[in-house]
Amino acid sequence: MDRRLILASKSPRRYELLKQVGLDFEVVPSSVIEDFVRTESPQDHVVRLAEVKARQVATNYPSRWVIAADTVVYIGESILGKPQDAQEAREMLHGLSGQEHWVLTGFFACHLENGKSDKQAVETAVRMKRLTTAEVEWYIKTGEPFDKAGGYAIQGIGSFMIESIRGSYTNVVGLPLCELIQMLTRLGAITISECGMKTAE
Repeated sequence: MDRRLILASKSPRRYELLKQVGLDFEVVPSSVIEDFVRTESPQDHVVRLAEVKARQVATNYPSRWVIAADTVVYIGESILGKPQDAQEAREMLHGLSGQEHWVLTGFFACHLENGKSDKQAVETAVRMKRLTTAEVEWYIKTGEPFDKAGGYAIQGIGSFMIESIRGSYTNVVGLPLCELIQMLTRLGAITISECGMKTAE
């Protein structure tokens, strides 16, 4: 019987983070459309989408643990998803320039057969340096902003823009590993021993 965890995400960053801690898992991306509901708070938004993604995939794998996540950047009342084009990336980066903003990831884990699930949201404060127009235009031309919430990647070229962070670094990358591993351990999805980290029997 296949007991591997399932990551319901096609994000290469989340994939690398889970590999980094030695978890054995399979990737089965969800097909959920990441829509926005006007009345939702940023926290409600990311947790709702994470749960919908996980449950959609879990219906086909009811005997396995499935995890999913959703990340947004927000500043003031504005929630920033992934820019669709250069102009949207430009507006996001100029809006974040010289400001502190929040990166928020919601994540959800479930096992349909045993009826267990849990969800959480983690926030990290990030301060971006004041960007020049030339820096913004050059960064957009690298192509990096277009599949990243808020239009930048802290683990990539975009690292040059970040002055400081308060909170989880891996959360800004796309998955708060400390909190996720604690959740999976608490749920009984994984065990940690002297032999390492593995999916629970």
